[in-house]
Amino acid sequence: MKFCTHFTPLALGVALMAALPAQAGNTGVAFVHGTGKQTNAGNDYWTWEFINSVKLGLPNQALSLVINCDFDQYMWTAAAAGCLASQLHPFIVNNNITDLVIETHSNGGNVMRWIMSNPTQDARYPVIINAIRWVNAMAPSSLGTPLADATISGNVFESAVGWLLGYKSDAVRMQQTSWMASYNATNLYGTAGRPALPKRFFNVVGSDVDSSPFDADSYCGGYTLNVGLEVTQAWLNSCSDGFLNCTSQAGAGSTWFVDKTRMAGAEPLSHNQSRRKCFGLDTILRNDL
Repeated sequence: MKFCTHFTPLALGVALMAALPAQAGNTGVAFVHGTGKQTNAGNDYWTWEFINSVKLGLPNQALSLVINCDFDQYMWTAAAAGCLASQLHPFIVNNNITDLVIETHSNGGNVMRWIMSNPTQDARYPVIINAIRWVNAMAPSSLGTPLADATISGNVFESAVGWLLGYKSDAVRMQQTSWMASYNATNLYGTAGRPALPKRFFNVVGSDVDSSPFDADSYCGGYTLNVGLEVTQAWLNSCSDGFLNCTSQAGAGSTWFVDKTRMAGAEPLSHNQSRRKCFGLDTILRNDL
């Protein structure tokens, strides 16, 4: 459980009982990828090493789902939120999932927030929302990123970040900072001054990038990718994961933890490492189930 409140022993016991997952159904976990058109996100986005480690926390490890959708599109489209709903809904209904933990990354957090913020847009959305225990959002792009601005502007910087963002897709256009500010103010819940999301949305914030060739930790998740994120970090705030400023990652819901406070060796999580089996992240998510 993610709360820090003082209770008497009796009140604590009552609170713990109330917070337990519903026992009449089943606990499940779904992995929701970020920007990109995925057909095998288990291999190409998360890695099965990461997924299989996390789902060890399930009472029934068969009740896990890896989403494959086209998140190069705007979050509300049939290919994005519609696709996500088309995979989550039958998983929930067919397996009697009453306690669903969502593990998502980057732009996947925006697609999840669209569903949770717009329950009347699709008949499947209320069923999905009702089943969710909470969403764990690793490095969500809740406030967008200046790198999307640079890519869409078409300046020389595009060639440096295209490999990271997928060039000028609708999802990249959507993640421009001014565009996300507009969506957050009108279409999405969970940011400052807006209604709360119907289920809790917890952020894991990546605060830095390590890419020294002499540091073995720099190789977790892929050394070349970490070097690239070190380059793009120069266009971001000092607190960033190479793709997103910390303020964007913490922009919706509430912060669960900042990387260095929980990772083994107080290591940071680059944007790539926050979807990999790096520094004990998988164990933390497993225990959270």
